[in-house]
Amino acid sequence: MTRIRHHTTDILVLGSGGAGLLGALHAKAGAPDLKVTVAVKGLLGKSGCTRMVQGGYNVALAAADSAERHFMDTLDGGKWLNDQDLAWTLVTVAQQRIRELENRWGCFFDRNADGTIHQKAFAGQTFDRTVHKGDLTGIEIINRLAEQTWARGIERLEEHRALALIPSKDGARISGVLLLDIRSGDYVFAKAKAVLLGTGGGPTMYTYHTPSGDKSCDGMAMALRAGLRLRDMEMVQFHPTGVLAGPGTRMTGTIIEEGLRGSGGFLLGGDGSRFMHKYDPRGERATRDIVSRAMYREMLSKNTNEHGGLYIAMAHLGPDRVRREFKGMVERCADMGFDLAGGQVPVVPTAHYMMGGLIFRPDGSTDLPGLFAAGEDTGGVHGANRLGGNGVANSTVFGGIAGDSMARFVPRHGAFEDPCPTALDAAIALAEAPFARPARSLTPLRDALHKLMWDKAGILRDEAGLNEAASGLDALEADLDTTGIADGARGFDLAWQEWLNLRSLLLVSRAIVTAAQARRESRGAHFREDFPQTDSDSAGLSATITTLRADNRIALDWQPVSFSRIRPGESLLPAAAE
Repeated sequence: MTRIRHHTTDILVLGSGGAGLLGALHAKAGAPDLKVTVAVKGLLGKSGCTRMVQGGYNVALAAADSAERHFMDTLDGGKWLNDQDLAWTLVTVAQQRIRELENRWGCFFDRNADGTIHQKAFAGQTFDRTVHKGDLTGIEIINRLAEQTWARGIERLEEHRALALIPSKDGARISGVLLLDIRSGDYVFAKAKAVLLGTGGGPTMYTYHTPSGDKSCDGMAMALRAGLRLRDMEMVQFHPTGVLAGPGTRMTGTIIEEGLRGSGGFLLGGDGSRFMHKYDPRGERATRDIVSRAMYREMLSKNTNEHGGLYIAMAHLGPDRVRREFKGMVERCADMGFDLAGGQVPVVPTAHYMMGGLIFRPDGSTDLPGLFAAGEDTGGVHGANRLGGNGVANSTVFGGIAGDSMARFVPRHGAFEDPCPTALDAAIALAEAPFARPARSLTPLRDALHKLMWDKAGILRDEAGLNEAASGLDALEADLDTTGIADGARGFDLAWQEWLNLRSLLLVSRAIVTAAQARRESRGAHFREDFPQTDSDSAGLSATITTLRADNRIALDWQPVSFSRIRPGESLLPAAAE
């Protein structure tokens, strides 16, 4: 008999990255009498992508910089596919949030000699505006936010995996979330008046990827299954410099940060020569999509090292300077056997971030009343390409906003609603499915997914490859449907967790491929070799909208971009500043 425990809380936060923790802290501060609970797949403060942020936090602080300039850089980087109201919220609230992180929550960022916050160069920006704590910025932010969360009586459900968003009986609002207690294997239904979806993205369906292996786009998969709309799912960002640790290890693809290129690092082919100026006059400081494509083309031309990748070199800047400015990166590379300060490190473009995600509003609300969202689970902020340094800003800006919104929403409109029994039963049945099937290893299926998405729906795309990806995903899903796992002790059942990971990754992969097939142009991170041009008229500036149909197929629609603040070709900057 299926065991279901019940948990009740006013506000349930899914995820403990920057979005989740700021959401919980703001909700508790805004409504101290409410019960706030954070449910996290791993351990609070020790998991999630924000903790892995090395580079920094984009924010206009300097007198010569401005929110308008940051906004224009964000739109230019996003190829004008951004939701402009979301992008404007990002750049303006970031100016408040960075001070809040220091003055309210205890973060401390690197300083200049005069005591002002130091800001470094990141690619794709017209001003050096990236705030940082050495090259371990994410650890600084998450450590401080976790401490503040522990100190404020916010409840924690650690090692609890979210399985499904459960609507109320009438479908009019959210009732709660079905969780899996990884430690015991029990199901937990957490009833809540408001839920924040902040589980993060994690494109680990590709051969080379930066997020940890437990990241599997669960939030996006749950949103699709709940009937919600996702936008821009074809927009998957590949970070140029993932360490190529070689075959046989899942560490391959772990990034070394963009500040290396921003500070003057060189990308080298297997022949030892620089190549980026063949592709873009900005060289290594071009945006991530351009650099990743250039690197991939060099790899296809076989100008590679022994493992099929390329190199990054920093020694020309002086090994002592590199060790001083990039201490964390030097140590991480040394742990993998490479000398970043004085030698060359093998690198490969690596799947890093999802620009697409759940449609949400600037106040964090979504189409399902009571459900709020923030961070990489959401789409629209970054458009077709995210600027390095805008990611952790996105999470903390909108996480805090969502927390404020939930603190206002619950006292006025919140209510505990009984769950839809059909939805709850279906979610449990999906999780239980592998125990009724013959047990087989999941490794071949996972490896096949990695290769399929990397080869056919990765950095360079075309119609034939995307069609192969679509049919290949159908075959892999059918394979997963016949693959079972042994039904023994369910606590910390890693095979079960992997099966659930693959279930989410396959669904989100189908959304990626469907959207990529539909977008017959190249824009930002989405590059079609058969349609290399970017549509220049406003008709081409539409977001793809993906939903899950009743027959479990992905439906595709379009939504024109609203130029709510500025149109392509216009600028918010005075002529002298451009």
